[in-house]
Amino acid sequence: MRRRTPHSIFVEQAQRRLIARLRELDQQAIVRELDPFLTNERRARFESVFSQRLDSVTVLMDAPYDPHNGAAVLRSCDAFGVQRLHVVERGGQGFLAARQVARGSEQWVHVCTYSESKGALDALAASGHELVATHPMGELLPEDLRHIPKVCLVLGNERDGIHHELASACKRSVRVPMRGFAESLNVSVTGAILVQHATAGRMGDLSDAERLFLKARAMVLTIDHAAEILLAKGIELTPEIFAPVET
Repeated sequence: MRRRTPHSIFVEQAQRRLIARLRELDQQAIVRELDPFLTNERRARFESVFSQRLDSVTVLMDAPYDPHNGAAVLRSCDAFGVQRLHVVERGGQGFLAARQVARGSEQWVHVCTYSESKGALDALAASGHELVATHPMGELLPEDLRHIPKVCLVLGNERDGIHHELASACKRSVRVPMRGFAESLNVSVTGAILVQHATAGRMGDLSDAERLFLKARAMVLTIDHAAEILLAKGIELTPEIFAPVET
């Protein structure tokens, strides 16, 4: 049973329609037609953010219970340049993020969802990421994460921790050192601390093609009347791809 939170969004479902449509279109043409409608400041901001985005660091959440935590981890990924967040959804419970916590980060971080552990493990094995579990007795310290070439931080469910199928795929674990009476931190706080350390000092590593895609998506999402502008140039974006999928 998941915590009920109003104004939450099924992030992957909302992203799927827009991403699928943009993949079908000429992204270079979208950027060319919409670029004149950007301010110099916004153009520079896009270039700065997307040039620093990372594939080498990612996060895997195991069936998050609280949409506030899901949204907070999503926001941390955005803040520290992590481009992809993986989520195992169990029991038919789709990944939800509270919009008032995500604060727009659901537009920028690509959420990949899986109905079971195997799908996530196969995807991360194919991408070459080492899975590192979060654990109070982990042998790694947060600063060690930056030295792992491709790392995936595995965050457990708030109640049940990391499922054994995922835990068995993690060769190492990492802890957040503490000195108080508390023995653990909220999953979103742990995630933020570890993502910051894992990304520190890394250069952006997305391909040119992926950066182009992100720029096209950003323009479509942020420029007023982008769909109408593109339609006048023969590039059609259907209205339903912009509709949020909310609870």
